[in-house]
Amino acid sequence: MSIADRLATDPVAIPRPATTAPFPSIDTFDKALTAPGGFGARLRACRTAALEFRREFAATGRPDSVRTHDLIALPYPTRYGLFRAAISPTPFLTISNRMLIVRWTETDGTRHTLLFEPSDHELDSYTPYFAELQRYTPGPVRNLFVHEHTDVLTACRRAGVDPAEVDYLAFDHLHTQDVRRWLGTTRPQPDISPDKPVTAAFPNATLLAQRDELEAMADLHPFQRPWYQPTTFVDLPPEKILPLDGSVLLGAGVALIATPGHAMGNQSLVLNTDTGIWAISENAIATECLTPERSRIPGLAHAAKSWGHEVILNANTIETTYEQYNSLVIEKMIVDVSQQDSRFLQFFPSSELTGGLLNPGTTPTFTHRAIRHG
Repeated sequence: MSIADRLATDPVAIPRPATTAPFPSIDTFDKALTAPGGFGARLRACRTAALEFRREFAATGRPDSVRTHDLIALPYPTRYGLFRAAISPTPFLTISNRMLIVRWTETDGTRHTLLFEPSDHELDSYTPYFAELQRYTPGPVRNLFVHEHTDVLTACRRAGVDPAEVDYLAFDHLHTQDVRRWLGTTRPQPDISPDKPVTAAFPNATLLAQRDELEAMADLHPFQRPWYQPTTFVDLPPEKILPLDGSVLLGAGVALIATPGHAMGNQSLVLNTDTGIWAISENAIATECLTPERSRIPGLAHAAKSWGHEVILNANTIETTYEQYNSLVIEKMIVDVSQQDSRFLQFFPSSELTGGLLNPGTTPTFTHRAIRHG
């Protein structure tokens, strides 16, 4: 059965609660992202807005702690991850998907825990694009490219986080995601729980997702369909989904900002830590993609100079390439310089480029590997 045969063409009933998120709204980028005059004018407005946000966000304080946990390393097409830039002969590079555990305390003493990028890599593998790729990849070959480090629940246990303590789950976008195990379902699920509804692994957690993306998932465009699993959202409890309408401040030094382009409703986690401000998303797969002139990956520096591009996008769906470019420039301008290597910035890819012997010409010049704070 091909990708086309497996992809639904009719709209699906994604729960989209009308609830208004209880977080302070950040309106700094609203006018910049929709400024008149075209995408060039918006880029200029985004630069100005980024500097304003940077000043304001630094004054909000810092979270209690940030910890990083490797989940899985897997192959990803080079032509997507290093869009039009790399000259590597290999069709695939390796990316490492990581989860962040972020904790902060409100002024009234209430503590909150966020899991950012808590991917269920077993169920995510059924995403049409990756399922099709796996269908043509023999098991022994797959094992050469895929390395499972740990799963979400094990990572929480190792970090001393009780699943009942988790308040929020969030992703930079919902490509590949299946969160039924995390949030539970209202009805039995034939593939994972045929006799009864799925019990939530995180009983008190709410999914934070941009309303724009939830609405788009209900009726996907053919270019979007290979990357989503919308039917897995149909039976999620509506009260477990909290739509966001743009950028919000979750807590001291913790924000989700709207960074559209890679996907409709794309969002980036921004953290103010002991080393300064970080941005976390999948708009790029390596921090050197924000400073490509300093990259030793064959082709990146030359391509950026030749095209006059200051960033190299992660462009698999290319929903709105201009928007994604502008969003990545926002991230570039709000973060601090890495204290490990001042040539690079504190942009942390949620799926970070990882070197490997089977991926010649794609070894990153520098990797963060983790954010640790508190």
